[in-house]
Amino acid sequence: MTYQSVNPYDGEVLMTFKELSCEQLEAALTTAATCFEVWRRTTFAERAVVVARAAAIMRERKDEFARPMTLEMGKLIDQARGEVELSADILDYYAESAERFLAPQHLEPSSGEAAVESSPLGVLFGVQPWNFPYYQLARFAAPNLMAGNVVMVKHAGCVPQCAIAFEKLWPEAGAPAGAYTNLLISHDEVDRVIDDPRVKGVALTGSVEAGKIVVGRAGQNLKMSMMELGGSDAFIVLEDADLDQAVKWAVWGKMNNTGQCCVAAKRFIVVDVLADHFLAKFKAALAALEPGTPMDPGTTLGPLSTEAALLTLLDQLERAVAAGATVVISGGRLEEPGSFMQPTILADIGRSNPAFDEEFFGSVALFFQVPDEDAAVALAKDSDFGLGGSVLTKDVARGKRVASRIDTGMMFVNHPTWTPPGLPFEGIKNSGCGCELSSMGVQEFVNKKLIRVAAIDAPA
Repeated sequence: MTYQSVNPYDGEVLMTFKELSCEQLEAALTTAATCFEVWRRTTFAERAVVVARAAAIMRERKDEFARPMTLEMGKLIDQARGEVELSADILDYYAESAERFLAPQHLEPSSGEAAVESSPLGVLFGVQPWNFPYYQLARFAAPNLMAGNVVMVKHAGCVPQCAIAFEKLWPEAGAPAGAYTNLLISHDEVDRVIDDPRVKGVALTGSVEAGKIVVGRAGQNLKMSMMELGGSDAFIVLEDADLDQAVKWAVWGKMNNTGQCCVAAKRFIVVDVLADHFLAKFKAALAALEPGTPMDPGTTLGPLSTEAALLTLLDQLERAVAAGATVVISGGRLEEPGSFMQPTILADIGRSNPAFDEEFFGSVALFFQVPDEDAAVALAKDSDFGLGGSVLTKDVARGKRVASRIDTGMMFVNHPTWTPPGLPFEGIKNSGCGCELSSMGVQEFVNKKLIRVAAIDAPA
């Protein structure tokens, strides 16, 4: 594969990078394995100094980190700066909390003593996507480095400058060589890394098909793994919702990162009494977004990350319409030099339409009108995905009840799905397995070892 920076705003090729040779990959694996034997013996306090310093560097040079995100995958510059801040928050969160989260758990056996200790596994390998070039890395690296593991990452081919910038961050923060390694490798070499006995765990964020391949390979090697595979989050608007607030969050939930977000609001499920009013306001708000250079803070509609991403969405849209869906607004490429797509709303999506079960990773919203709460819940649950979701209502107790009825890893009441450091991020069904962030995220790749001390008067 090719690691190439292409500006999706104008199609300009910015930089191209060579893949690692077999010898360079072997050297990187050796360095990581050697580093682990040193890093695992450091204290939580020593690790925290490094991780917290990395967070401080990101904040100090926020614009320097944000710029390649905008140039490589088209993220609006203010959102890019926000991602740098969020990534730094994740680093700080684990620097401050990991020791407490991984403290020995003392049990109470009928006699003697017992405790469960947490110890690191070793070298971990992560395959990460392009849509949040630093946040994805931070939520993999921070908890695992603080746990005493070391990490190696194969980042997406279209964001190599971001990948390299994050790798350079760690030695500057004081981490030893091999604590964090970026691998510019091919898909075939991914198998080699997973197969390597020095690698003890595998994490992936990506598509369902990528999950089957990467985590399947880990399973063949009997290695621990976790995966986050995207979603088709429901955004439920009940009849007692604040309409203006619902529309505001609908636009944010759909168009944050130009809709290229695993937990973007994707299926808008609105009860009859509000459906027409909601749709009219939603259409107007999306139509008002202004395309332009994502480097301009005034731009409200950026390009999609790559030309391939645009063509994928256009193909999905064409197939959905051919199967009977209706284009409520827009539905095509903008007359811009880059990879711009008009914000689109699809309606009349039947159960047999391919759009019903697909994830639309971009500026396409699926609109469904339902008679009542029960119908909204049933439709929200009728998905192969189970990542996040939202319910909008003025009755918070009702919102909680509805949230509890829907099969996902996360549900938010009166807010789109989002991922601050202290809340767990996980999905079920085709959205993956395993948890990131919060106290739960640092537990995934550690050995929970029981230490049992028998009572002195125990029988022989």
